[in-house]
Amino acid sequence: MAGHRVAIAADGNGVSSHFGHCEKYTVYHIRDKEIFHQEYILNPGHEPGKLPRLLASCGITHVLAGGMGMKAVQLFEEQGIQVIVGVSGPVDQVICDFIEDRIVPGESTCHHPG
Repeated sequence: MAGHRVAIAADGNGVSSHFGHCEKYTVYHIRDKEIFHQEYILNPGHEPGKLPRLLASCGITHVLAGGMGMKAVQLFEEQGIQVIVGVSGPVDQVICDFIEDRIVPGESTCHHPG
C-alpha cells in the first residue's frame, strides 16, 4: 500500500454519516502502511461535483464515509477515487483498519432522493 491519500469525512473525531455535509475531511498520507502526514480540509460546502474535483486536485486516492449518494460515488469514481461507504467509528481507528485492510464496506447511511 504505497502512496495513498485517504480522505475520511469527519464530524469531530468520528466518521460523518453524510459525506457532503461533514465538518471536515481528515486526510492521511500513507506510504508502506505508515502514516507520514495528516492534514484537514474544511468542507467548502455541498455542491454537486465540487468535492470530487477538489479532493482529486489534492491527490486523494480513497474516500471513506458513513454515507454518500450514488451520484456522488459516480463522480468520485470518474475522478479515479475509490469510495468506501458504510464506515463508522473514530477516525483514528478507521484509518488503522484501512491500513491493515480491515475496512468492511457497508450500506450507505445517506438516504435521500436523487
